[in-house]
Amino acid sequence: MKHVARKRFGQHFLSDGGIIDAIVREIAPKAGDAMVEIGPGLAALTQPLVERLGRLAVIELDRDLAERLRGHPQLEVIESDVLKVDFDQLADRLVQPPAAAMRVVGNLPYNISTPILFHLLPFARRIADQHFMLQKEVVDRMVAAPATSDYSRLSVMLQWRYEMSEVLFVPPESFDPPPRVDSAVVRMVPLAQVPQVDAVLLGEIVQVAFSQRRKLLRHSLGKWLAARGHEGAFDVQRRAEEVPVAEFVALAQAVGSAAPG
Repeated sequence: MKHVARKRFGQHFLSDGGIIDAIVREIAPKAGDAMVEIGPGLAALTQPLVERLGRLAVIELDRDLAERLRGHPQLEVIESDVLKVDFDQLADRLVQPPAAAMRVVGNLPYNISTPILFHLLPFARRIADQHFMLQKEVVDRMVAAPATSDYSRLSVMLQWRYEMSEVLFVPPESFDPPPRVDSAVVRMVPLAQVPQVDAVLLGEIVQVAFSQRRKLLRHSLGKWLAARGHEGAFDVQRRAEEVPVAEFVALAQAVGSAAPG
């Protein structure tokens, strides 16, 4: 029985064999890798992955699809909302020598792709790499450089923790049903040397900074810093998109070290 894509789950199923082969080449799965796939859908990517891996864990919210996937002897099916999955516990269970960390892949539902990226952020230390299919404009924001129109809160909050690159463009006709947007595959590799910073504080600073992105920072972040009595050197006579990731991190470190207690 043909599965009808469900709008509420943001389902668009990969159907282009050439694109699927290209994605698998970029992921480069090897036997013994501890890998989890988010949103396997109709298993277009799942099958070539598991053929190379031997075993694969998949996270699927759609009850009908999860039931269909359970019939595959090489899959561990986790029927759940990915935003409720504890990836620390998953890594504890999946990662066995010689694998050193978990690999994560997926064609992410476009309607919740950003929340998924933020949900995975605290687990980056347990992850070797991530390969995700996303809306092209989201990937553009993820990898954007400062002083460009795509540079945003998402750019800063991911770039302080990952090295990222777009590895493949995917047109709408590669899916069934075709989405109304272009897609792309992004590679995310957690940085080996991570700045010691309070991630929650960094997130608050970046959110305040980009809350009025067309205005100078003195209207937003400047007031936020003044309210906390921060007197360190930080140029608020510029816009948030002009501030490099390293400067946001350094500011969070300075504010955090000055906080009482």
